Parts: sequence; C-alpha cells; structure tokens
Amino acid sequence: MPENIQLALLGTGVGFALGWVVCIVTASIRGKSLLSRSRREAAQTISNAEREAASIQKEAQTRVKELEIDLRARMEAEAREQRKEVAGYEKRLMAKEEGLDTRAQALDKATLELNAQERALIKREKQLEAEAEKLSALEARQTERLEAISGLTADQARRDLFIQLENEVKRDCALQLKRTEDELREQAEKKARWIIGEAVSRCASDHVAETTVSVVNLPSDEMKGRIIGREGRNIRALENATGINVIIDDTPEAVILSGFDPIRRQVARITLERLIQDGRIHPARIEEMVEKVTEEMEKTIKERGEDACLEADVHGLHPEIVRLMGRLSYRTSYGQNVLRHSLEVCHLSGLMAAELGTNIQEAKRAGLIHDMGKALTHEVEGSHAVLGHDIAKRHGENEIIANAVGAHHGEMPMNTITAVIVQAADAMSASRPGARSETMQHYIKRLEQLEEISNGFPGVEKAYAIQAGREVRLVVEPNRVSDAEAATLARDVARKVEAEMTYPGQIRVTVVRETRSVEIAK
Repeated sequence: MPENIQLALLGTGVGFALGWVVCIVTASIRGKSLLSRSRREAAQTISNAEREAASIQKEAQTRVKELEIDLRARMEAEAREQRKEVAGYEKRLMAKEEGLDTRAQALDKATLELNAQERALIKREKQLEAEAEKLSALEARQTERLEAISGLTADQARRDLFIQLENEVKRDCALQLKRTEDELREQAEKKARWIIGEAVSRCASDHVAETTVSVVNLPSDEMKGRIIGREGRNIRALENATGINVIIDDTPEAVILSGFDPIRRQVARITLERLIQDGRIHPARIEEMVEKVTEEMEKTIKERGEDACLEADVHGLHPEIVRLMGRLSYRTSYGQNVLRHSLEVCHLSGLMAAELGTNIQEAKRAGLIHDMGKALTHEVEGSHAVLGHDIAKRHGENEIIANAVGAHHGEMPMNTITAVIVQAADAMSASRPGARSETMQHYIKRLEQLEEISNGFPGVEKAYAIQAGREVRLVVEPNRVSDAEAATLARDVARKVEAEMTYPGQIRVTVVRETRSVEIAK
C-alpha cells in the first residue's frame, strides 16, 4: 500500500512537471510568434510613416514655392506703385520749381519797374520843389510891390481888413436883430393864433360814441332761454361772475349788457359771445369762461397801452401807467374815447411845444398821460387830475410832468409852460376835435422826402433823417466839398427844405465832413 502511494505521488509530481514544461514551451512559442508579428507591424507602420512624411515634405515644398511666387509678385507690384508715386512727386516738384522761377522773374521785373517809378518820383519832387521856390520868390516880390504901393505891411493890411469886416458884421447883426425884434413884437399875437390853429388842423379826432350798454347779437331767439337757464341759474351765474346786468327783453335776437364799468362790460360781452358760439352754457362753464376772458383782457389792456405809447412816440413809462393807458381805451367821456382823446392831446401838445420852442418830449408825455386818473375813478374817490398827479409822482415821473397832469383842470397851480400847453391842448380836443393827425405812412413819407432832397445836392454821400425828422445829417465827400462849401451846402439844403416841404417846428441841417487815413501795422 505505501508503495502504491509513493508511486502515485511520484506520478503526480512527474505529471505536474511535465505540464509545467509543456506550458513554458507553449508560452515561448506564442511569445516568439507575437514578437515576430509585432516586428512586422512596426516595420509596416514605419514604412507608412516614412511615405506620409515624404508626401507632407513634398506638399510643404510646393506650398513654400507658391508663397514665394506670390510674395515676389506683391513686392514687384508695390515696387511699381512706389516708382509711379516717386515719378509723380518728381513731376510736381519740377512744376513748382518752374512756377517759382516764373514768380521770381515777375518779382524782379516788378522791382525794376518800382525802382524806375521811384527815380521818376524823386525827379518830379525836385522839379516841384524848384517850382515852389520860384513861386515863393514871385509871391515875395508881389507882396513887396503891394506894400510899396499901399504904404502898409501885409500884417497891417490884414489887421485893418479884419477890423473893417468885424465892424460891418456887428452893424449888420445889430440891424438884423432890431428888425427881428420889431417883427416878433408885431406878429406875437398873430403867431400865437397861428400856432393854435395849426395844431388843431394837424391833430386827429377819431371818436367813437360809447355808452354804458353793450348789445350782443344772438343767432336766434331760442338762445335767450339757454342764456337764462333752468330757473334763471345761468343768467345769475353770469351776472355774479361779471358784475354786469344782463337784460333780456323783447328785442329780437339781441341781449343787452348794462354796467357802468366798461371793462367788466367788455368781459361780459366777450364771455357771452364765446358761450353762444361754444353752445355749452351752464354755471361752471360760465365761471371758467369769465376767468379766461378776464386774463385775456389784462393782456389786451397792456397791448393797447403799449400801442398807444408807440403811436405817441413816448417811451419809458412805468408798466402800471402803461396798463392804465390801456384801460382808458374802454372808457368814454361825453361820448369821446378817453385813450383817443389822450393821443390827440399828446399830438396837440407836441405841436404847440415845437412852435413855442419848449421841450417837445415832456409836453407829449404829459399830454398822453394827463387823463390816466380816469382809469381809477371807478375804484378810488377823488378828481382824476389829482389822482393822475399822485400816480405820476409815485411811478417816477418828474415834477414838470406831474404838475402838468394835476393842473390841466385848474385844481393845482400851473408851475411850468408845459402845464399851460397841456391844459390848452385838452380844452381844444374836448371842445373842437380837429382833422386827422399825421399817420405813420405820412410820417415815413416825410422822412423819405427829407432824405431825398438832401441826397440831391452834389457832393452828398449819405443823408440821414434823425430825431423823428427834426434833424437831417449829411455826410459829404471831403474831396468834393471843402469846409467853406459845407456851410453853403447846409444853407442851400435848409432853403430847399423850407420851399418844398411842410413840417411842424424846425429841421436842423448838419453837414459832416471828415477825412480818414488808415494804415495797417504788420
């Protein structure tokens, strides 16, 4: 039994060893086969890589040649462009050089000509100096001969002549002054009447007879019921908002507005006309419309005051005075519109002041605002003249104008001639309105005629009518009109203006002659 076991164990060991040897041999054979196959695959991969590298190298060489050809073409093109630009620059430089040569030749020629002219001028100057010396010598000989003949020296003869002329001028002036005083003394009363008549004949009198009622026309009588409203609420709202009585009677297609304040009456009239046109008539709409129309009336009043100042050529009034003047356009006095009356008094005052030789602007200013107190007589007690005096003082007017405003009805003493003029103008306008005043077109035409007459004289370069036509200023050509001729020209223009034009007051003719020399320092 043990022997069998030993044999079994020995057979097992031998079998194991044989199996192990077989495994090693098999593995060796497989490894050699794999190594051989790997070597073949590596050789194939290397061969393929070498072929690809050769192909890539060939393509790279081809690309490099193409890039080299392209780069060479671009460089040649750029070189051609640069050569073309350089050729153009060379042509322009040559042209500039030729131009500079031409200009240099012209400058040389001009220099030669100037030098020749300078030599000719120097020669001419020497000739003139020689002739002047001859004339001076001749004049000296003539003076010596005259002194020998008269027995007087030149200074003595000049002094005697001046004394004689001075005596003659003094005698003529004295005679003329005596004649003028006699004529003025004889014609004083006649002249005063002429001043008043001329002022009246040149003043405007556009008057509109206005009363304390205004009439509003209706499209139909059915509108009366809408104005009254349910249980009279619309008419009550209108009367309460405006302070004007609305009278609706049997008058066909009309409503009467009655009130002593003309501005409120105007507000009520415009409000009612707009409500009728709009068609929406109820208390809220009435109050809204009254407020809107009241604001518009304030603007209208201001515009009318400004227009009046512009028409009267009176400027610089305080805005409150301008507003009062605008309110006067809705005020009447004995059927006469107060603003038109104030403008008329302004024109009359200016004309009379011009004839009397006093301050025209002060007279016109006082005449324009003399009745501005009437704009407050509905609100403040007292005479409108005294109220106007206080307003003028309060808003910066001087004492002369304030006194003229306050004294035009004799309620204050008249301290200046301006007050007398304004009082006379107010009386004339109220009692006897004259003809129409000079319109703006006539005024401009008169200024144009004045300038046309002045420009018609020889030697006058420009003529300007200034100071509202009270002066014409002539600018003459100094090489055509001398200083002595300037005085003659002024007298001739004045005489022609007197003969051909009609104007108030006087027109001063001023001749301006000047010579200017201008040089520029470089």
